[in-house]
Amino acid sequence: MISAVLEKGPADVAGVRVGDRILMVNDQNCEGADHRTVVDLIRQGENELSMAIISVTPSEARKLDGPTNMFGASDYIDYSDRRSIPISIPDYKHEEKGSDKFVVYNIYISGNLVTSKRYNEFHSLNNELKRQFHDFPFPKFPGKWPLKLSEVQLDARRRHLETYLEEVCAVRAIGESSPMEEFLKDQYNNTQKKQQPAQQQKQAERPAESVEADIKIHMPDRTLLTIKISKKQRYAKIYEALVKKLGLSDFSATFFAIFEIMDKGFTRKLESNEFPYTLFNKKYQESGTSCLVLQKWVFSIEKEIEMYEDSVAVSLLYHLAVEDIRQGRVKPGDKIQQVKELKASNNKVKFLEVVRTLEGYCQIIFPHCQCDARRDGHVILAISLRHLALKACSTDGVLENIDHTFEWNEIKSWDADDEGMCFWFEYHKAGKKPKQVKVFSPHYKYMTSCTKRIQKELEWCKKDEEGNPVLFKEEDKRSHAKKPAKAPSAAVLPISQIEDDNDDDGL
Repeated sequence: MISAVLEKGPADVAGVRVGDRILMVNDQNCEGADHRTVVDLIRQGENELSMAIISVTPSEARKLDGPTNMFGASDYIDYSDRRSIPISIPDYKHEEKGSDKFVVYNIYISGNLVTSKRYNEFHSLNNELKRQFHDFPFPKFPGKWPLKLSEVQLDARRRHLETYLEEVCAVRAIGESSPMEEFLKDQYNNTQKKQQPAQQQKQAERPAESVEADIKIHMPDRTLLTIKISKKQRYAKIYEALVKKLGLSDFSATFFAIFEIMDKGFTRKLESNEFPYTLFNKKYQESGTSCLVLQKWVFSIEKEIEMYEDSVAVSLLYHLAVEDIRQGRVKPGDKIQQVKELKASNNKVKFLEVVRTLEGYCQIIFPHCQCDARRDGHVILAISLRHLALKACSTDGVLENIDHTFEWNEIKSWDADDEGMCFWFEYHKAGKKPKQVKVFSPHYKYMTSCTKRIQKELEWCKKDEEGNPVLFKEEDKRSHAKKPAKAPSAAVLPISQIEDDNDDDGL
């Protein structure tokens, strides 16, 4: 390694810098050689010297140099080591202590309240983190305001603080630092409890679900449905209220769910521990529109047909199919005229029978992302009841003529890697060794949820002599449609159990 360069000397003029690594001296490889050997090679060159070197950034040089500070510890911090932390600030509350009136922001991790902090405590945390991690590009911190903030301004500050925490806690070194751990201690709430009488403490420990608000959810027919809910209710309670207002049967309710509208129209199913109102309110404050939409949560055509006795479910499935064609997710191909005629006739059942035969039906296609199976370019992951497919594409999402399809019986294991922020699966094709594939996507948890759902629905299918699932065929659909089958008891869940059905921690 180059430890010093004489200013304006031959090495400086040639562009050699401190921290550069020497690979060759006078055409002789010196990788792994000790200091004395390299010096001898340089001296042998007499008046002429040629070297092959590799330049590194200052941060990489510190990483490779090892211990540099007075305590013998390296000052290099790997900010690329990231993780996914479910931290949020869904609400705030007004407090009063003597003559002092202030606002505290409630911080949740994995849906559980961990602490409540004032704005000045966030401000002190930001200053301390910047002092300790001086070379990290921190996100913009919401500034102070000399005047009293309105409720709209307070909620905007809440959203900015939430974004700030999400970004800094995602970096492992910062999220596990002493200032952050001290900040997340529940000192405020513990102090409040000590100052409260016993009766008030009992009331404070109850779920704070009394604050009501309206939440708007997009319906498949492009209308908005408004329901009154409590702000701190989790997914299951809000979905129960939605099902009740729609008049959807308990059986059909297990095959629909609330989704969040993401970038470029992609939607992801909400997890059971999420607070839908927080997502809704954040988007509504930013753009005046709702980010929540009701969609089906089923891959099995057989289960769709079993909902034929529920007119509300049939109407939802019909409008979802229409929207899928309109958005290009389902491709009518040479049946476009037949599809148009059936839509014009408003024969929902016949329309669905035809659409179910089209390419892309009951399939989820994820936005393009990185994959360890490709050195260059991205992949597009597609999941259906029949298989999992990886389609090669450019980094801009332009499809290439390469794809790999994996039958579900070839996939032996799969899971979400929170530290690597990826969805992985291990497959075993006949005559070949097992291989693992990692798909790096911000939607890795949703990919895992879809795979869990697929496995669950495959268990519902009839089995052949070898125990493999038998998927529905076209002739089975029509015969089944004439006489709706009764749902298996294991698939019928009362509304009270919907949270368990949507739990991503297990089947």
